[in-house]
Amino acid sequence: MSNTHTARFVHNDGITVYVDRLMPAPTTEKLPVVMSHGGGHSGACYLLTADNRPGWAYRFAAAGYPVWLPDWPGCGRSGDVPFKDLTGERVVAALGAVLAEAAAASPTGKIVLMTHSMSGAMGWKLVEQKRPLIDRVVAVAPAPPGNIQPEATVIEETADEVVVESFGMTRRLARDRAYAGGLEFISHKLIGQSARFPEGMLAMYAGHVAAVPPRLLYERQNIGGSQLKIQNLSVFDGLPVMVFTGSQDTDHPKDIDGAVVDWLIDAGAKAEYWWLPDRGINGNGHMLMMEDNSDELADMIIGWIG
Repeated sequence: MSNTHTARFVHNDGITVYVDRLMPAPTTEKLPVVMSHGGGHSGACYLLTADNRPGWAYRFAAAGYPVWLPDWPGCGRSGDVPFKDLTGERVVAALGAVLAEAAAASPTGKIVLMTHSMSGAMGWKLVEQKRPLIDRVVAVAPAPPGNIQPEATVIEETADEVVVESFGMTRRLARDRAYAGGLEFISHKLIGQSARFPEGMLAMYAGHVAAVPPRLLYERQNIGGSQLKIQNLSVFDGLPVMVFTGSQDTDHPKDIDGAVVDWLIDAGAKAEYWWLPDRGINGNGHMLMMEDNSDELADMIIGWIG
């Protein structure tokens, strides 16, 4: 099956989101898949692997799924947003408008939501706000909701910055500029101990990683209990959710993402934990869509959706 690659802007409440779209040709009756990227990235992380092979978006489109790839507000090719206004709530609202457009083009009025990393917490909030539009959720190494995420250990805090410790790494976060962790951050967090990251591609991949807006990273660390929280847990009742995690993900050991699954099940979701070693796949880190077995992983998710 071939596909057409188009783009569009989605505007909501003063914020514009750029969206790549891959549309299968001929068209099918399969649900659109909206893929939300994580921190330091854009929708491009689903278009290309670290060694320049076609990414998950093309794999899904080849299987007949329309794919929508939004860049968060203030990130990638989406419009600039002042840092003081770029909160998780604003990102969720903008992504919600993308979900609504994708659902309007769906044969059933519903979509499949995929989140990765930082957008995991945004995804749980999207379920609360847009549940009628969401058929199921794929959460790849997802950030937990603020309901269950421990607050960050604050080492030092001033009016201009805050220093926190989390997962064995100390981060100094300015309140008025984006966080660019450089090679240390990329090597420790995004690649970590992965045995599946393409050899020799660190420098190329590092050149693709962008800085993370300060309020979003502040919330991701749950400083002062700032992470997005879910107020109405009943929205998860009966919702199919897959949490999908690799064995060598520094910030997502088995018990951390397992706790998210337990929380989802307690809320009534039909949640499944796909811890990859349990399925005979070892060595994957945080950027699963960019690693050397990305096609195999995509096919596993496509099978679950189907």
